Amino acid sequence: MTGEARDAEGEGPLTGLTVLDCSQVLVGPFCTMQLGDLGADVIKVERPGVGDQTRGWHPPRFGADGPSAYYASVNRNKRSVTLNLASEEGRQVLRTLAAEADVLVENFRTGTMEEWGIGYADLKEINPELIYCSLSGYGEWGPYSEKPAYDLMIQAEGGMMSITGERDGDPVRVGVAIADIGAGMYATQSILAALLARELRDAGGQKVDVSLLDAQAAWMSYMATNYFASGEVPGKMGSAHPTIVPYQAFATRDGHVVVAAASEKIWRAFCTAVGREELLEDDRFETNADRVENREALVSILEADLGEYTTEEAVALLGEHDVPARAVHDMAEVFGHPQIAARGMVREVDHPRGSLEMPGSPMFLSETPTAIRRHPPELGEHTEEVLAEAGYTEHEIAGYRDADAI
Repeated sequence: MTGEARDAEGEGPLTGLTVLDCSQVLVGPFCTMQLGDLGADVIKVERPGVGDQTRGWHPPRFGADGPSAYYASVNRNKRSVTLNLASEEGRQVLRTLAAEADVLVENFRTGTMEEWGIGYADLKEINPELIYCSLSGYGEWGPYSEKPAYDLMIQAEGGMMSITGERDGDPVRVGVAIADIGAGMYATQSILAALLARELRDAGGQKVDVSLLDAQAAWMSYMATNYFASGEVPGKMGSAHPTIVPYQAFATRDGHVVVAAASEKIWRAFCTAVGREELLEDDRFETNADRVENREALVSILEADLGEYTTEEAVALLGEHDVPARAVHDMAEVFGHPQIAARGMVREVDHPRGSLEMPGSPMFLSETPTAIRRHPPELGEHTEEVLAEAGYTEHEIAGYRDADAI
């Protein structure tokens, strides 16, 4: 029996957990959205009148006056509260919320929260159980610690762009903000680990420090260890793999097909599929190590052969011989894919300004499933609601609004 998580019912594993999301743009909101998908009550703290800057990053947007697609992509399962953290009144409200929170996530420039008196050391005195996650470009120490950073800079500085693109072409940015997303995933993982330590070891709260540059360097994985082992600096290889051949995209008559001959068995099946059994007798291509050494000669032969097929023909032919091969899909093809549909990875979310479509959560749990419970919130949509839950009276809330603190 498999597929136990397919039709799971119940609350998410983090139900009952409160997260204060003082982050904006992508790395922090991506992290906190994952926590929200897992059931946490995520309270998004935004600047009054402006909010997360991605609210203004359009087109595209949903409808004539709906949320920007960028903002909607990482802000579901949250409640929005507007707080002016530049004011003492706004900071005092944050302290009140932090006193009862389990997690706080922020990605202000290093030192900003401390200057405001709401850094980890300050809030730890109020709530010793708080998990406080700071996200930044370079981390909280080192010669670059106070420098700002954007995904493009980190992809360049962290090595990703040096190995992305065609061999003789310009460096290429990965098509999504992978430095932000990678750091956001490490932040989520670290927060969950800290929560587990708090619960299992009675470790109390702690500070989590995740940087984009560290995360990008860690994501270099085997490209980094290839360099450490050989002393050779890897370069751009297009879609090819440094240690497996053939393992790349090939042009067809009408598009591209990717082929992954990741074992000798698959290599033999590939040669049979394309009618090139003689390559199996060629000393230059006998083993994968030989094929890596003679990459250019082999790829030249295979480019000519696969160029005779359409993409559909190539995928079907190779599939008949159990050779891993797929077409290169665009977004329309990805989200029209029958497997994506079967897994529920296209979700429709109700919103006050109309229905939104977005990718679903890839985390499937059989007993504590993820869910989309809340639409990406309007700016300040839940300010009164959250403050009332924190014990503020209507009169006090009105006073904070008059003082431009909320």
